Amino acid sequence: MVESITIVGASLAGIRGAEALRKANFSGPISLIGAEAHLPYDRPPLSKQVLAGDWDIERIQLTTTEKITELDLDVRLSTSAIGFDLASRELQTVGPNGENTELVDGLLIASGARARTLPGTETMVGVHTLRTTDDAAAIAAAVDAGAKRVVVIGAGFIGAEVAATLRGKGVEVVLIESLAYPMARVLGEDIGMLCGDIQTDQGVDLRCGVGVDRLETSGSGNGRGTAPVITVVLTDGSEVETDLVVVGIGVIPNTEWLEGSGLTIDNGVVCDTTCLAAPGVTAAGDIARWHNRRFDEVMRVEHWENAVDQAGFAARRLLSTDDDAVHYEPIPWFWSDQYDRKIQMAGRPRSTDDAMLVTGSMDERRFAVIFGRDDKLTGVFGMNRPRHVMQYRMRIEEGMSWDEALATVDS
Repeated sequence: MVESITIVGASLAGIRGAEALRKANFSGPISLIGAEAHLPYDRPPLSKQVLAGDWDIERIQLTTTEKITELDLDVRLSTSAIGFDLASRELQTVGPNGENTELVDGLLIASGARARTLPGTETMVGVHTLRTTDDAAAIAAAVDAGAKRVVVIGAGFIGAEVAATLRGKGVEVVLIESLAYPMARVLGEDIGMLCGDIQTDQGVDLRCGVGVDRLETSGSGNGRGTAPVITVVLTDGSEVETDLVVVGIGVIPNTEWLEGSGLTIDNGVVCDTTCLAAPGVTAAGDIARWHNRRFDEVMRVEHWENAVDQAGFAARRLLSTDDDAVHYEPIPWFWSDQYDRKIQMAGRPRSTDDAMLVTGSMDERRFAVIFGRDDKLTGVFGMNRPRHVMQYRMRIEEGMSWDEALATVDS
């Protein structure tokens, strides 16, 4: 049994892991190490309420200093993990007081992921990603300073939400997507086309099937703010001039500090079916990659609910023996709010799965579609149909077959 636990990542997964340890009556020391200067906060509102200016950072904080004291946590902010050695259990960090090496007993890795950038644009003025409160504040400040036209690169859920929020602020938005339709790789062309229509109906200039070749800047200012004009050169040769660029092309797991650690690193920290990466080491949230037996798939899930659930599971795994350990077999679930549409999906559907409309109308944009393959119900996608999404999520959990699912369509 571990006597002390270190959590790397003062994130949603990190704080929920710490809370789970105390709820499990773990009374030993718990250290929570976070690279950001802020206490753990909720990320989903960043692209919506925070970017819109409706909420401030206090509203999205996941804990308080009083709660930290109550949990008896040693919280170290503005401190990054820079190395770990499994054999010696040595953890290297760098913070306000310089570098430090310490021995750890139990280790929960929740260092998350960072936004992927376009190569060569990391320091370009007027080019942003959206992953942190500082990112949201910078984009909002640019809009408030006079940016009237924004190019959003990537029409996934972050890009689509940013586009919707900025349109709500009266900003002209050009949304660029390399796929033929937004999210078509997972949801198929029909639903992808519909997701694109939601944007174009609100005045977004959506350009699909084209990538970004490069970004260029010209001049010292555009008369509407302090940033230079940015020219987005697309792979078809066309050019788009803009005041601001927001890049939403996915994330990269923060695993560099674990290279050479003795852990298996492959698009995340590789864990077994119980979230164990090595004896006394677990991982949770965006950084964890494990075999989900329910879907017979090795997965890394970047959704809010998984960060919460897996954090508690991985924390308790540190307190259990191998004989007592159980398998982590969640049903991934997420949601996205865009304009007046609430989008939800549960399961692991693929664009090649069989699909069936089970309720509502796609023309009215109020519907639910289920997915299946190999005679298994694999997923459900809903737009303004939360009750049906939850119903079929439960049926996925029950292991319902595809034929059984089809038989429920009229029920």
